[in-house]
Amino acid sequence: MSATVDELAVPKSGGIAPRPDAYARAERIDRTKKLLLKLVAYAILITAAMVYILPFVLSAISSFKTDADISKNPVSFSFSRALGSPSLEGIRGLNRDTITFPRWTFNSIFVTTIVVGGRLVLASFGGYALARMQFKGRRMFFSILLLVMGIPHIVLAIPQFIVLKQMNILNTYWAMILPMMFDCADLLVMKQFMEQIPREMEESAAIDGATRFQTFRIIVLPMAAPGLLTLVILRTVGVWNEFLKVLIAVPAAPQLKTLPVGLSSLQGEFGSSTPWATILAGALFTTIPMAILFFVFQRYFRAGLASGAVKG
Repeated sequence: MSATVDELAVPKSGGIAPRPDAYARAERIDRTKKLLLKLVAYAILITAAMVYILPFVLSAISSFKTDADISKNPVSFSFSRALGSPSLEGIRGLNRDTITFPRWTFNSIFVTTIVVGGRLVLASFGGYALARMQFKGRRMFFSILLLVMGIPHIVLAIPQFIVLKQMNILNTYWAMILPMMFDCADLLVMKQFMEQIPREMEESAAIDGATRFQTFRIIVLPMAAPGLLTLVILRTVGVWNEFLKVLIAVPAAPQLKTLPVGLSSLQGEFGSSTPWATILAGALFTTIPMAILFFVFQRYFRAGLASGAVKG
């Protein structure tokens, strides 16, 4: 029997060249391995997503149940018509004499807007000063910022209350806004972003006659936009969900409560019974604005994180 050309082909190294079907088989095996790895990765991601999403879905469904249905079937994703579900009982309970959900929503929006806006201004100026300006005590100031970041917030709760009381601003909007206006992490984030901006651009602006503030406003801030957008998303969510600082600031002013503090007080509003449907409805409406914010700005958020990671 005569051998085929492929079987007799001998490479320069002296070994026998593999047959074409061997190449095809190896390629199929490689593709199969990659497909299996991709399927495993997707399975893990889907499982992790379900772990996070299912509690939110359960809360959304339970907010349209009656309290009796929730008590009898707390982890059920279906409605019990025998117990009066679905129902708008929970949503109607958000606007009573002692539960002013619209006012809590206004307070949250007002405080979050003022605090986030103020933190962006302070972080921009402070980050630029740390990144570009040379002044006496700069390194010591930077070290103090790092030390302050290591202090747990709960440790500062009592001193914060004492300071607010001495300033005579307890139970006011200022008591909520001022303690949340300053954050060391914001300064460090903007410092890192601004240190990556080429100095040559600022020097060119100075040669053209621009002042330092004009250079900061026209050149530095636009180039630091990814960092600013990242801070907007992170700080908006953080301030919107802040509980401890607001609880300390307005202990005797129920009309100034924000959504997290207001919802936490609902357990005592109906006597001995807990209005779970109302609490879950309030939690649902509290979560929706932050979910919309993230989905609208998620590509800017990812771009900001990627930019910081590459530049850092």
